[in-house]
Amino acid sequence: MSILVNGGAAFEGVAIALDALRANKVRAGLTILGISIGVFVVVAIEAAIHGINEGVAHDIESAGATTFFVQRYPVGINACDGSDEKCPWRHNPILHVNEATALRQVPSLAGVKVEIDYSGSVRYADRHVRSANIQGFSAGWEQTDGGDISPGRSFTDQEASAGAQVVLINDPLAKTLFKESDPIGKTILLENSPYTVIGLYHFRASFMNGGDDPLAIIPVTTMMRHFHAWLGGTQFTVKPREGVTRDAAIDDVIATLREVRRLRPSSDNNFYVITQDRIFEVYNKIFGVIFLVTFVLASTGLMVGGVGVIAIMMISVTERTREIGVRKALGATKFVILWQFLVEAITLTGIGVVIGLVAGWGLAWIVRSTTSIAASVPPSAVVLALLSSVFTGILFGIYPAYRAARLDPVVALRYE
Repeated sequence: MSILVNGGAAFEGVAIALDALRANKVRAGLTILGISIGVFVVVAIEAAIHGINEGVAHDIESAGATTFFVQRYPVGINACDGSDEKCPWRHNPILHVNEATALRQVPSLAGVKVEIDYSGSVRYADRHVRSANIQGFSAGWEQTDGGDISPGRSFTDQEASAGAQVVLINDPLAKTLFKESDPIGKTILLENSPYTVIGLYHFRASFMNGGDDPLAIIPVTTMMRHFHAWLGGTQFTVKPREGVTRDAAIDDVIATLREVRRLRPSSDNNFYVITQDRIFEVYNKIFGVIFLVTFVLASTGLMVGGVGVIAIMMISVTERTREIGVRKALGATKFVILWQFLVEAITLTGIGVVIGLVAGWGLAWIVRSTTSIAASVPPSAVVLALLSSVFTGILFGIYPAYRAARLDPVVALRYE
């Protein structure tokens, strides 16, 4: 019986809350706006982070879970002020192609890719990309990268050694320069120098690999001869052979590089081996900070909305004092009155949450449709939003509801 009564009070509370919305449009609108903004921010950021994490996981799966990287500098957030104490890696020698050649002789390794990055102009006829990613790779780079080449091919060992002016382009660059026509065999200008297109490279764009940015791939030797690229950013991508553990391959890489660089046993490594676990750790730290800041901003929105809930509910209690007196005189208990006003408060916050969720879903769809980030709203974000509506409604509605429940029925009936 009490369940039926409470259920009726709940429906009645919702109806009264909707009447309060119509009667106090400005106050209720500001209340709902504050709550919906808070929920929208949390849902939007959660959707973006969820999409980015999916992209990173896919990149790792494409390259192979055991693939790792060798760099001159560490990965992470490094506050380098130019001092040896803050950034000792500045004294590390750059990675050289001959060191990658030595690593390729290690039996435990299936492939070693050298990569040098550059940003420059690309032109074909009257079509021009002012700032495209131009990457220099060593021969055999396909062994360590995901994606496929079709139509066309990659450059050969001979072309790589000779520094041939050949290039592979990705889909966004091909679409910009050639529209729907076949790019294979055409000559494009990289920084005003001619290069023959020999392949079209397809890969799933993601936040980690540069997204949908135009990309041109040339032999690393060609990059070193014809471009003023920063060699300090040279990195190796290393893939162990099947059946070889990542840790065993890392030990072999460290031993080989120390031997090539003639480091003494007491000397520290003057290079860094970066595992995918470490990359994930850095990503989690970065996005953990972003989510914390977002949570604070969202909490501010909920606080603003909560203050609005208190204000509109106190006004509602004052305006309905005689009604509360009549209900008490007819037998309504303190709990029934308290429950009714809490339902009203939760209804107000619930409307704000629904609006915030819908807006967050809409933004996630736009991001997913227009960028390489596969943004999506995870179920946890929906559950968190719904719980926040209930919590905010109870937290900020409890005082007005308690005050209404405590009214003396005789005094309330005399209220004008």
